[in-house]
Amino acid sequence: GVLFLRPRASPGSLAQLAGRTMLRLRGHAPRSSLKKLYKPQVPEYFNFARNVLDAWTEREKKPQSAALWWVSESAPEVRWSFEELAFNSRRAANVLCGPCGLRRGDRVLLLLPRVPQWWLLNVACMRTGTVLIPGTCQLTARDILHRLQSSRAKCVITDESLAPVLDSVASHCSSLHTKLLVSHKKREGWMNFNQLLRTVSSDHTCVETRSDDPMTIFFTSGTTGSPKMTEHSHCSFGIGLTVNGRYWLDLTERDVLWNTSDTGWAKSAWSSIFAPWIQGSCVFVHHMPRFDTTTVMQTLSRYPISTFCTVPTVYRMLVQEDMSRYRFPNLEHCVSAGEPINPEVMERWKASTGLDIYEGYGQTETVLIAGTFKGMEIKPGSFGKPSPAYDVQIVDDACKVVPQGTEGNLAIRVKPNRPFSLFTKYTDDPERTAQCFRGDFYLTGDRGVMDQDGYLWFVGRADDVINSAGYRIGPFEVENALTEHEAVAESAVVSSPDPVRGEIVKAFVVLNPAYKSTDYDELTVELQEHVKRVTAPYKYPRKIEFVDQLPKTVSGKIRRVELRNKEWGRS
Repeated sequence: GVLFLRPRASPGSLAQLAGRTMLRLRGHAPRSSLKKLYKPQVPEYFNFARNVLDAWTEREKKPQSAALWWVSESAPEVRWSFEELAFNSRRAANVLCGPCGLRRGDRVLLLLPRVPQWWLLNVACMRTGTVLIPGTCQLTARDILHRLQSSRAKCVITDESLAPVLDSVASHCSSLHTKLLVSHKKREGWMNFNQLLRTVSSDHTCVETRSDDPMTIFFTSGTTGSPKMTEHSHCSFGIGLTVNGRYWLDLTERDVLWNTSDTGWAKSAWSSIFAPWIQGSCVFVHHMPRFDTTTVMQTLSRYPISTFCTVPTVYRMLVQEDMSRYRFPNLEHCVSAGEPINPEVMERWKASTGLDIYEGYGQTETVLIAGTFKGMEIKPGSFGKPSPAYDVQIVDDACKVVPQGTEGNLAIRVKPNRPFSLFTKYTDDPERTAQCFRGDFYLTGDRGVMDQDGYLWFVGRADDVINSAGYRIGPFEVENALTEHEAVAESAVVSSPDPVRGEIVKAFVVLNPAYKSTDYDELTVELQEHVKRVTAPYKYPRKIEFVDQLPKTVSGKIRRVELRNKEWGRS
């Protein structure tokens, strides 16, 4: 392994808080020593913009190197060093606390696609102590109204595409005082961010924020109910995501990381802001208005991207392409998160690229809970071992740790010491916050198994697990089996009512184009027999419905709850 140094110590910097000479993970297997290496210190006061980004600016030897590298098919590329990022974000901070009149603790709803201003405003909110609420641009007027009313945000920031939608609901939001438009055009009733940025000073003093002060609120993706406001502090992400950047993403100053996450998803904070910039890495962004597999392939080929982070859905789409036409000369490390990835997709990706996919598991409420770290043996279907940030256990409904190999609730120990990287609370919802904590544990709401080697295996969301004639069946294993069949592009498995068994397994299947004209009755039998062969026969889907697409959240996760409610006649 190669040694690398954390940033030079400076007053209050992350280097001073947690810096030490660390082992480069590539090329050896240090998993057993991660707990010893990961010893973060949480000070009384911490602000990521001041303590990390400004610290990198101070030690930046080559200002021409990029902290943010943004490319687009329709605009000139942007490359900012840490110094330029600091300069521009101080100006953005002055826009917020000057013309916009925002004060520390005020909440800001940010709805922007992958444009450079999104990164500036993230950092500007840290500098001003305002609480950032990111959202995806795919939100509807009803979604936006819910977020504005629930959060009581005082400011909304968006672009031309969503401004009319905001105008249609703004009158119903009494807390909303300021509308800030990111555009080269003017709009009545809106302040213009681009124009104001050119007029304000670049001198700004970062506020003193306590480590436990609120920094950001994410609305959960809503896979199992109405979105919750998940609050994180300045240290939970700002220091806690060190575990992601250093140990899972395996980043150093020389790396260029491309994370494809939507800007409204917590994974974008994970891998497009905190984790890479803690490590001094370059964040690469390709602004694609619409996802396109060819563009992804070409981007990985043309640019010096060393680390690629995306969701299983993207990998599934990429391996269906003719990957032999491309070479990825700089790509060294591939990771996946968001939901479990199918082992066959991992095999096909490696066959085409020579690279493994390292899976990670976490939630909006956490940093990385578990992962397959560089140097670890990969067990296809497992998402790895617990992160050094947490004591992860499988527990029964009484919160007692179960034996290895036994299915139970995936949980994080929070007593006697609650991990600082865990979310603070569900804002304004003490009841739902309390429901997550039982005994000595935070319950993730997921079911899993830990094997004899300490690897964790995902079974399903607690309310996704199917109980058929006494057999407990996790949807993911059935979906994996279906995906191994060449006819299946994607599937979702849920319970369906049955008068004899109580529940049976039903699969909603999206077919690959070549199979859409196949006789569905024959294909149903073929798929059922296929599942019986590759997994326990009792798990096969007794019902199969072929659909054009699956319902998904704005972050791309399959909404099994919607399919399940349809089956059970629930509204």
